[in-house]
Amino acid sequence: MDSTWITYGPDENCTLALCPVSISLYEYRPSLAANTIFIVLFGIALCLHLFQGIKWRSWAFLFAMFWGCVAEMIGYGGRILMWQNPFSFPGFLTQIICITIGPAFFSAAIYLTLSRVVIYLGVEHSRFSPKLYYWLFIPCDIVSLTLQAAGGASSSTSSGNSKAGVDIAIAGLSFQVFTLAVFIGLAIDYAIRYARGQRARPSVAKLPTSFKVFAGFLSLAIVLILIRCCYRIDELSNGYSGPLIHNQGLFIGLEGVMIILAAFALNVAHPGPIFGRSRATDPEDSKERTVARAPTSSE
Repeated sequence: MDSTWITYGPDENCTLALCPVSISLYEYRPSLAANTIFIVLFGIALCLHLFQGIKWRSWAFLFAMFWGCVAEMIGYGGRILMWQNPFSFPGFLTQIICITIGPAFFSAAIYLTLSRVVIYLGVEHSRFSPKLYYWLFIPCDIVSLTLQAAGGASSSTSSGNSKAGVDIAIAGLSFQVFTLAVFIGLAIDYAIRYARGQRARPSVAKLPTSFKVFAGFLSLAIVLILIRCCYRIDELSNGYSGPLIHNQGLFIGLEGVMIILAAFALNVAHPGPIFGRSRATDPEDSKERTVARAPTSSE
């Protein structure tokens, strides 16, 4: 191939008609079918979240899920551009930033929910004020999102050759995993303390099935996002020259499938049906209103 052809970057001029796909950054042509399906599925999840968010006025939860789904749809649109031309710089720039940061918005939606769960089940079982959950995890998620976006942008503008960009993205993903791990630990701790409290008061009504379903799918979403983040850390561990970055099947299964399942799991685990209408999934809501939603034997 003539050395005047640039395979990747802002000045790329390679196309499938001129260059073999094996010398592209990913060394494969992204699947049109898979990426189209992901866009459609995220679009469906988005519509469901819009309906649920407006119905239950859960504005903060809706805000996080809306931008998470939109980022994923834009990102997979970028991969379709790379199906048309695997050397497309706009396609890579779009997908590496948007698909990287999308799950951070879903994590934020999950973090918003824990304080409501604590208020709903009983603040007396928590080691901390519900406000702490709210103000601790959201800033951590913003830091994670910022690092991932910065790392993705640096990697894309450097043709994937910026070690600093890869390191920043890994730092953001690692911090997201750490935050999720702390979140899971605190949630488990609260669940254990709540269970002990219930055993001490056997006459208290059991939790309604609706709450158990909610908690189950919320937990599923957390696990799916955690699996995805661990995969992306491993994928980027050797930069853009490692073996995992060139494996499209793993990307579809451990990135796309994990996150679309998490998006739909959060449709099922929407806080509205459990906690009722609120100003914004807000831990500042009055105790009087949440006490009225406490589980009763008739639920």
